Amino acid sequence: MSGVMKRMGMIFRAKANKALDRAEDPRETLDYSYQKQLELLQKVRRGVADVATSRKRLELQLNQLQSQGAKHDDQARKALALGREDLAREALSRKAALQQQVSDLEVQHQTLQGEEEKLTLAAQRLQAKVDAFRTKKETIKATYTAAQAQTRIAESFTGISEEMGDVGMAIQRAEDKTAQLQARAGAIDELLASGALDDPTGMAKDDLTAELDRLSGGADVELELQRMKSELAGGSTPKQAIEGGSGRPEGQQTQDTPRFDKQ
Repeated sequence: MSGVMKRMGMIFRAKANKALDRAEDPRETLDYSYQKQLELLQKVRRGVADVATSRKRLELQLNQLQSQGAKHDDQARKALALGREDLAREALSRKAALQQQVSDLEVQHQTLQGEEEKLTLAAQRLQAKVDAFRTKKETIKATYTAAQAQTRIAESFTGISEEMGDVGMAIQRAEDKTAQLQARAGAIDELLASGALDDPTGMAKDDLTAELDRLSGGADVELELQRMKSELAGGSTPKQAIEGGSGRPEGQQTQDTPRFDKQ
């Protein structure tokens, strides 16, 4: 049972992979990859901006602490001038506490500044890679489109494409049907001529009538031919040529036959 399930799973994966391969368009895949790279670049840029913002806040805090330290220093000087050593000592203690905070903030500022420089360099490198990928992507897409067009044209010329194949099949069916109808019409004509089939309209001729019509048509042709010869030669009429073939006009007497004129 386990072997059957593995086999079924393999068949399913193979068919799914084939279906995905047919549905996949490399141009769409390249556009999707480019979009993902742009999103990554945008995240890196936002990271650079966030680090720069944090660095700027630390600089503002450092400026404030340094200002407060200078203020405590002035207070201590004034207190000593007035003979209040206790107040001067308190002002200097506060200044020392602020100085410790300033030192901690300076360390954080240096760390953030280093991270900002790294992220800026990474963003620049990523930008260069994205630009190169975009150029390569457009080149591959153009090459793929051209190859696809050439393939379709070649398939159309050779009749391999699905559209041209359907057209070829339609033409072949039309030719086959035309040949079948022509053969059927010829067979019916032969059957009518032989008398095997009766013409319900009564216009068809039997074999005897057809033969007589043929002979009559032949005699008419011969008569017309003799008439034309007589006209050209100025001789006998076609009827005399056909009946006697002697060339004498009708009613003409021979030399041995006496002729009597009526008074």
